[in-house]
Amino acid sequence: MTQTVRTTWAEAQRRLIKTLSLDANEAKFEAQLLLQNVLSVNRAWLLAHESDALQDKVKADFESLLARRLLGEPIAYIFGNREFFGLNLIVTPDTLIPRPDTETLVETALDKIPADAPYSVLDLGTGTGAVALAIAQHRPEAQVTAIDASSAALDIAKRNASQLALTQVDFRLSHWFSALEGERFNLIVSNPPYIEQHDPHLTQGDLRFEPMSALASGADGLDDIREIIDNGLLHLHPQGWLMLEHGYNQAHLVADLMAQSGLIDITTIKDLGANDRVTIGKNPLIVSTHWD
Repeated sequence: MTQTVRTTWAEAQRRLIKTLSLDANEAKFEAQLLLQNVLSVNRAWLLAHESDALQDKVKADFESLLARRLLGEPIAYIFGNREFFGLNLIVTPDTLIPRPDTETLVETALDKIPADAPYSVLDLGTGTGAVALAIAQHRPEAQVTAIDASSAALDIAKRNASQLALTQVDFRLSHWFSALEGERFNLIVSNPPYIEQHDPHLTQGDLRFEPMSALASGADGLDDIREIIDNGLLHLHPQGWLMLEHGYNQAHLVADLMAQSGLIDITTIKDLGANDRVTIGKNPLIVSTHWD
């Protein structure tokens, strides 16, 4: 029996459902993505040519990619890229895979950053550079500093900045604020590790392949968030904002930590799935205009 485009993705869909317990639509989508990648075509072409026979080399290349996916390797690592906020980003196992939920953090930041005036932004734990580069793309007047404790991740972030021609981002190696003594910013954003270190999800799905240092943070998942909040005011200009992504069930804990640190105007923003995703707080200090 001749193996066609359609029979190939249909068989792959069945195997993905059986092995990875994906639902039918997700399995079909992934099977088609893998085949599109091998054929270097878009989905419209794939559907228009579903009765075409596949060459042996194409079948072999497809089976090679499918085998990696059946072992659980994330699609983003197999392809080496992921789209985020309209940007095509290089992704490797040295970096967290950018997710749609984090676009909520970018949108929240853009709401506060003026479109046509200088504004200093710090991205803590930049990974692929996704958040910093999305902000730089949409707010070209902003001065963006992006830090990460992983030199391998910073190399990927710099490559992404270069291929996107976003040269105004300053990338630095730092464990949170350790290399930023005395520096202050109008806005600090972060998608820090926030999963509990013994959460069973860390041994399931895509998370098995992502860097643990970018995922888990202590017994309750809040160790890094505490460190950021505890030091945040020291690095915020008066009336500056701190914005943190967190787990769906951590909003009240993060808000309490922000309030205890002295931040005001604390608000939580929901993601597209209606889950609490980003909590923000403002430095209450006001610039003095009084001169003795």
